[in-house]
This record gives sequence, C-alpha cells and structure tokens, in this order.
Amino acid sequence: AAPDEYDSATEAPQPAGQEEETKTFKDLGVTDVLCEACDQLGWTKPTKIQIEAIPLALQGRDIIGLAETGSGKTGAFALPILNALLETPQRLFALVLTPTRELAFQISEQFEALGSSIGVQSAVIVGGIDSMSQSLALAKKPHVIIATPGRLIDHLENTKGFNLRALKYLVMDEADRILNMDFETEVDKILKVIPRDRKTFLFSATMTKKVQKLQRAALKNPVKCAVSSKYQTVEKLQQYYLFIPSKFKDTYLVYILNELAGNSFIIFCSTCNNTQRTALLLRNLGFTAIPLHGQMSQSKRLGSLNKFKAKARSILLATDVASRGLDIPHVDVVVNFDIPTHSKDYIHRVGRTARAGRSGKAITFVTQYDVELFQRIEHLIGKKLPVFPTQDDEVMMLTERVNEAQRFARMELREHGEKKKRSREDAGDNDDTEGAMGVRNKVAGGKMKKRKGR
Repeated sequence: AAPDEYDSATEAPQPAGQEEETKTFKDLGVTDVLCEACDQLGWTKPTKIQIEAIPLALQGRDIIGLAETGSGKTGAFALPILNALLETPQRLFALVLTPTRELAFQISEQFEALGSSIGVQSAVIVGGIDSMSQSLALAKKPHVIIATPGRLIDHLENTKGFNLRALKYLVMDEADRILNMDFETEVDKILKVIPRDRKTFLFSATMTKKVQKLQRAALKNPVKCAVSSKYQTVEKLQQYYLFIPSKFKDTYLVYILNELAGNSFIIFCSTCNNTQRTALLLRNLGFTAIPLHGQMSQSKRLGSLNKFKAKARSILLATDVASRGLDIPHVDVVVNFDIPTHSKDYIHRVGRTARAGRSGKAITFVTQYDVELFQRIEHLIGKKLPVFPTQDDEVMMLTERVNEAQRFARMELREHGEKKKRSREDAGDNDDTEGAMGVRNKVAGGKMKKRKGR
C-alpha cells in the first residue's frame, strides 16, 4: 500500500454502518428548505461523498474530497455553502474555482437549482465571454461566484469596486488541475487577496501526491473524505482497447460507430485540429457529429454541448476540454481516439459514461506509438483491459469510403483556413458555424496537414 499522501489531513472517521442509518439530507444536518430543493431536483438520498463531506463541512472543517466523477461532488460542497449562507446572509459569500468554462456553467446551474427558492444569485466569470457584462454582474454582488482563475484575476485587477475581502468559502473543483502548474500564478494571486480566515474545500476525482500544493491552498487542519481509495473507474463501465496501425485509425472509428449505432458517443482527440478534422470526416460519411474544442468561441462551445445534451447530435468530438466534470447523462460510449498523454486524464475521460449508476463502454485506440502510454493507464487503474472484438475483413471493406471522406475533410479544412485568412484581411464576418461546415461537397475547415504516422 502506498504511504498516506496527506501528512496534514486527518481521515474522516467512518462509523460502522453509518450509511445504512443515514438516509436523508435532513439526517446530515441540511436545513428543510434545502432538503425540499434536493427533492425537487430528484436527489432522493445523499451519495457516499455527500454523506461523508456534508456533516464535516457543516461543522466548519476544511475538506479534501476525493471521489470518482459522477458521484455528486457538486452537491457535497454546494449544500454546506447554501446552508451557511442561510444562517449568515451576505453578498460575495463563496468562490468556486474550476479549470474549464463548461464546468463553471454546470456548477452554476446546480447552485441556481438548489438555491432558487432562497433567492441565491450566482455569477459565472469565465474567459471567452464579454467582460463588460461580467463586470455588471459582479457589480450586483452575487452570493456565489463560479470562475476560471485567469478571468477572475482580470476582474480583480480591472473591475472597479470589485474585491473578495469578505469571502467566507473557497472551493476548488478538479483541484489537482487548478493546483498544478497550469494555474500556479493565478491561484497564488487569488489566495493573496482573499481572507485567510475562511473555509476551503478541495474536490477532485484524482489528487496529486505533493502535499506542498495543498499547503499552498492554505488549508487549516483539513479532513480528507475519500470515497474511492485508489484511482478507479466505475464498476459498471466496460473498458476495452483496440490495437491498430495508426494509418487505419479513422477506418476503425467508422467501423465502431457502425457496430454500436444507436448509442451516443464522446470521442476524445488530442488536438483541436484533429477534433475538427474527424468531425468533418464523420459528417461526410453521414454521421451526426459535432466538435467541441478550445479554438471555438464560447457560444459555439455551449451550442455544441446543448445540441449533444438535447440528443440532436449523437456524436461529440472533443479535446480534453470535455473530459472533466461535464455531466451529460446519456453518454453510452467513450472512445479514446487519441490516447491521453496523462494517464489520470483517462479516468476523467471514461468517467463521462456510466454515470449515476448507468452502464457504459469505453474503447481506447492503441497504435504502435502508444504502447507505453497504454501500459501506464493499465497500471494506474490496476487492471488489464480486454480487446474490443472486431471483424478485420469488415473494417477493411470501409477503407475506400473512409479515404474519400478523409480527402474531403482535408479540402474543407484547407478551404476554411483560407476563408478565415481572407475574412481576417477583410475584417469581415468569420463564419465557422456548423452550417458552413456541414455542407458536404464544398465544405470548410482550419489549416491542417495530414499527420504522418501518428
């Protein structure tokens, strides 16, 4: 067994049979108004992480919450915060930091839903959206701010009259991402301008071993609530891999989409370009595919997500922007088209399916270049994955159609790249809406050279 990762964090005590006794949110100490809100949301009984974290949070402890994705983490921090807000109402009461914009909107929806009956106001402060309207929202002094670190700093430095000196709660969701190198300077700046006397909650499905990072988040005598002791993927998730030559990746993808037709898919690619290219390729073959990546404008990203959530599209092609925290109930299959470079991202990606007790499949493509990365993933989750059964002769029958679609996709990407360049020169309207891209024969896309080998 590995040594304990947190020298400073005490483990939450686990009374025998606690879960059998504790059945309702009321038993955990949540006030009646919020219990009703939970009922309306269809949260009949608390999840494991909520049973562990909520009573401790209500006692005013700092918390490190480790629980796999899809386990009700948002409720575990939102309920104690709203509970405390009811006792001592105040503006700018809590700040929730998240690494991605989509996750920020999702957390905000939960706060709004839980707090609607008590008039809680929240503001989402993320990049890719007009700063001016955000400044106005902040001027109204909402109770809860859900933000990505970069844009929040922007407002702290530039929005007149906005500060967080009265803040009572700080939450970092997907804390390992926020505390690692990506956001280091931003987080340090934020910690300098908020009160030291506050409650801090760190929540994540995976947590890095470095205790110093936790010290940086200035936790006071934290309790660790771990629902999953080691990195794990949900029981009901069937995980497979496919070992294939990299030049046939597209063909195998089309084969799997045909084999499992009728399901909804999230397909993870490593780059924005590959996401866009694969989306065009699949559309040319008649699939209803839609991309989601960091180079799209925020409104397009939310548009893609909503179409997929509403089941108007059955295939979402995404970069790791979508791997963390997004809760889309009906994902049946996750395909790792490009294997994740960080094995922990595998846990987050496959966590998009088999949520809330449903079953799901995850299929990872392994080419001759990915063997070592794949072995790392197997080592991390502690199991050997079975091969996904395929009929290779049937796959090869698709080659010609796929090659044709690849050619179209490349042309579209090239045309789109030129169109964007022209429109920048004319300062005209750069239209990269789905309409412009879905036209099958004279279609559009970003600059893209076909990558050899990998």
